[in-house]
Amino acid sequence: MKTDTIIRAEGTQALMANLGLVDAERFIMLIQKEPFDYTEWQQGLFEDMSIEEISRKAAEYRETSAQEEKEFFLAGSKKSMSKHFEKA
Repeated sequence: MKTDTIIRAEGTQALMANLGLVDAERFIMLIQKEPFDYTEWQQGLFEDMSIEEISRKAAEYRETSAQEEKEFFLAGSKKSMSKHFEKA
């Protein structure tokens, strides 16, 4: 499962890449104004799925997200290291 920090970073990057800086900021302001009930949303999320299907999807997600998180941090470490050596 991705951390909140990774989700925020990737979400911000996706918004800016697709909307540009100004519209990305407008979008964030718009969704902050909208009330959102997470509990209500979550109650219907797995309504039509069996326990076995939920378990399978969770295992697939765990494998995928662990690899994505590892790649995200490795890419960040490489950028950080290259910036450090450029200054030297």
